[in-house]
Amino acid sequence: MPDYAKIKQELNGIAVEDHPALVKQKSRDFYWYSPILKDELDHVTADLVVSPTSEEEVIRTLKVAYANGVPITPRGAGTGNYGQAMPLSGGIVLNLINMNKVKEIHPGRVICEPGIVIAELDKQTKAHSGQEVRFHPSTAQTATIGGFVAGGSGGVGSITWGGLRDLGNILRLRVVTMEAEPRVLELSAWDLQKVSHAYGTNGIITEVEMPLAPAYDWVDVIVGYDDYMDAVRFADGLCHRNGILLKEVAPIAAPVPFDYFTRHKPWLKEGQSVVVLMVTPHSMGPFLAYAEKMKGDIRFRSDTVESMKGIPHAYELAWNHTTLRALKVDPSITYLQVQYPGPDHVAKVAKMTEIFGEEVIGHLEFLKFDGQIQCSGLPLVRYTTKERLEEIIRIHEDNGCPIFNPHRYTLEEGGMKQTDETQLAFKKETDPKGLLNPGKMIAWDNPDFDFKAGKNYLFPGLQAFEKV
Repeated sequence: MPDYAKIKQELNGIAVEDHPALVKQKSRDFYWYSPILKDELDHVTADLVVSPTSEEEVIRTLKVAYANGVPITPRGAGTGNYGQAMPLSGGIVLNLINMNKVKEIHPGRVICEPGIVIAELDKQTKAHSGQEVRFHPSTAQTATIGGFVAGGSGGVGSITWGGLRDLGNILRLRVVTMEAEPRVLELSAWDLQKVSHAYGTNGIITEVEMPLAPAYDWVDVIVGYDDYMDAVRFADGLCHRNGILLKEVAPIAAPVPFDYFTRHKPWLKEGQSVVVLMVTPHSMGPFLAYAEKMKGDIRFRSDTVESMKGIPHAYELAWNHTTLRALKVDPSITYLQVQYPGPDHVAKVAKMTEIFGEEVIGHLEFLKFDGQIQCSGLPLVRYTTKERLEEIIRIHEDNGCPIFNPHRYTLEEGGMKQTDETQLAFKKETDPKGLLNPGKMIAWDNPDFDFKAGKNYLFPGLQAFEKV
């Protein structure tokens, strides 16, 4: 058992917290979205929380932890949903929220520390030069940019820019290794895949360079349809209008909008499905013309309400905020993450809607995937048993709709990150004792792990990027 009194002394000068209630609080993320993870991870807690304010303090902390054989689990704001930031083996939670400076803003890019909250980063880049981050999670008001890179995949803006897996959507990362003498690595281009969506299993991010896009005063719009599939077809058609600039396109089936979007309820109609949108002001004319042609019922526009005070952003109705709003009203609800590969993605959505009815309630996010418009799903599931959830997953996969399983906490089982020999070799190099976020990478813990088990992954294995 590590001597934490001694470790605290060795970390003198760096903010350390060991009060059990506060440590437990910082050992949590949004794992409780999943009833399965809630049962599996409820007991998890660290022994210490260390909150560095600089790269030098990160290096000191890793050095002390390595010498004492103590695991380190990095944490941004803890807004992830799969237990990514939860310390399965105890030890130290490395809380990076105080490393929150913006260092440089240039045309098209920003350099910052990992702990800055994305909404604050956008505020600073917008004030400086009218720019914003290309895309962000629905938790932008609380999530950090480092946490997003290490645990996210895409979000609000992915309809135009794709996801974090796409070359060019992260420019550079500075990463500290977990060794007796920690090294600082600069990663760019293909090498970024080693640490993006890797949950901090192979290095601690201390600096992020991200591309920026022009910032707009986005108009929030909600369009109603009596039939969910009409809403889906409208969304798909709209995303193929090249001249209309969009940031968010989310068809959401009834009864979700009227029952769970409580602040927007005065504008919503019971029994209607909706499409939640963000449109640039200069695209509103063409957008309204298209909505009229497609017989869309415009229920809400942020540019015509008297005040947005107390009304959430459109993106806070979408992505996993949809699930969150449902959970607040009905705790028995959970969700899945579904891919509907194109070009027949709309037909696949229709098939799943027909099969499951009210048990799996439709929620899609339209995005750009390998240059093509398609949709991924975050459907709400009326949870009954673990066995039935597994059956729902199997039926989706049998119908050509792969599931990225949000009820698993390892990189591989979630289905987003493919580990392979190259990824494993990188971890052996950067974390020889396996002290970084242990328990999250099966390939590290299981020497017989089959890398080639035929599965679909969002982030491909690193061998795909090796020089031929």
